[in-house]
Amino acid sequence: MRQPATTLIRNPVLPGSHPDPSVLRVGEDFYLATSTFEWHPGVRLHHSRDLVNWRPLGGVLDTPRLLDLTGCPDSGGVWAPNLTYTDGLFHLVYSNVSAYAGGFTDSPNHLTTASSIHGPWSDPVPLHARGFDASLFHDGPDSWLLNLVHDWRPGHGGSAGLEATRYDRSARRPVGDPVRIVLPPQAGWIEGPNLCRHAGWYYLLTADGGTGYDHQVTVARSRTLTGPFERDPHGALITARHHPDLALQKAGHGSLVETEEGQWYLAYLVARPEGRRGPCVLGRETALAPVTWTDDGWPRVPTGLPALEVPAPGPAADDSDADSDAIRPEAGQVDETDEVDGFDRPVLGPQWSTLRRPATPDWMSLTARPSHLRLHGGRSPQSLTGPSLVGRRVTSADGAFEATMEYRPRFFQHLAGITAYYNTRNWYFLHVTADDEGRTVLRVAGCDRGALSVNEADGIPLGGTRRLRLGLDLRGPVLRFRYATDGGWRPAGRPLDATVLSDEHADEFENGQIRALGFTGAFVGMWAWDLTGGGLPADFDEATWHALR
Repeated sequence: MRQPATTLIRNPVLPGSHPDPSVLRVGEDFYLATSTFEWHPGVRLHHSRDLVNWRPLGGVLDTPRLLDLTGCPDSGGVWAPNLTYTDGLFHLVYSNVSAYAGGFTDSPNHLTTASSIHGPWSDPVPLHARGFDASLFHDGPDSWLLNLVHDWRPGHGGSAGLEATRYDRSARRPVGDPVRIVLPPQAGWIEGPNLCRHAGWYYLLTADGGTGYDHQVTVARSRTLTGPFERDPHGALITARHHPDLALQKAGHGSLVETEEGQWYLAYLVARPEGRRGPCVLGRETALAPVTWTDDGWPRVPTGLPALEVPAPGPAADDSDADSDAIRPEAGQVDETDEVDGFDRPVLGPQWSTLRRPATPDWMSLTARPSHLRLHGGRSPQSLTGPSLVGRRVTSADGAFEATMEYRPRFFQHLAGITAYYNTRNWYFLHVTADDEGRTVLRVAGCDRGALSVNEADGIPLGGTRRLRLGLDLRGPVLRFRYATDGGWRPAGRPLDATVLSDEHADEFENGQIRALGFTGAFVGMWAWDLTGGGLPADFDEATWHALR
């Protein structure tokens, strides 16, 4: 059934950590793929029929066969996936970054395919590890793999430019030597290459200026695929670098898509800082912008600036009554805007992610106790293997997360509760544990750039209480924990600095070299530790997230 489209797209269309968007249309269906870093399942997908309303399809890389994040560093893992379609197959290119500190970037790239967006996805084909931000471009019978060439040598700036390698779709492998893409010289490096062909030209979209407040999408064009390219004399296609007061900042890393009616849109990442170019707790999010073409053949975004509201495309199909296999939800799927999860399904909904390992029965279960999520205690927060954390993206600067928990700790090495989490070095944890006498207490622990803190004197005795409600409130830069047993809510601990959970705070450099990167945005969720290695379980129920703005 054809319906009039909603008149406005409200940005960001994918709030919370959804960076590096790759947008694709197949028939009437639009798909967005975004980066997931150290979180399982890898590569989040969303579907739309109108570019306005987006429905989560979950993650593609949901098994170790497709993605092994064991030992993955903070903000490593899946960078900048690329989704394309040809020969009746979806093609997904992705990296699994295992190191990036000290000038090195180990970024093996892989390709998996599927005839349906829901899979099954093929065994990954190894491509190469010469550089990251790889994308696949189909040019008739030929396909080409593009990527940044990373240069580890001191004094070389980290990038040796862009290259293209022919990919043989029938043999499922790269062939021949890479060819350097010829671009005019410029200061700084460029990354995130995406090719598009229009009106006899090859258009190369790139991400320039880094991933921070100088980020931008730039365009160059050539009559041949590898160049030489000429840059758009107009400047950036979209950027907020000279407009620090805009609500949407860091605009960059773009991907173009054309609607059935011939309208063009740019998917790109943005961030919503706390204050004027302040810390970004929500991470980098996905936004859309309309694109028109000039008479001399250059794409343009109106004003060239990211906007909170932009015009939607013309008439589109209503997603609610479509019945094609391409958009049929699988068992366990829920709308990402649902605020309550009673854990009544046998699998986690697509709003949930798990840290560094897939949701497998060896450490978590949705069936061992009906209508509960059971987490067996995992390793310490500093471990890059074996954590037991189920989280969801923070999608609003003002929001509240709650969960009911039942837990029986026996030692101080048993801890379970709710967390506001960024990475192994930056997190807060409202948890139930046992003191040295074996008495059950509620405490708050935190970690700020690796510095641990817990005030044992402020522990709240719980007596014989085993089931309680835990909550946290985010109000911009302030985070507060609370709890309830059989009565009303009570505060737990003091107000905390929520900006510890921001991209900016997670960035760490030492002697001019990268020590840690902050790419993921903040998560909230449920966490269980068992530092004895015994896997003591905690049961969770009625997890809710309320976005307030």
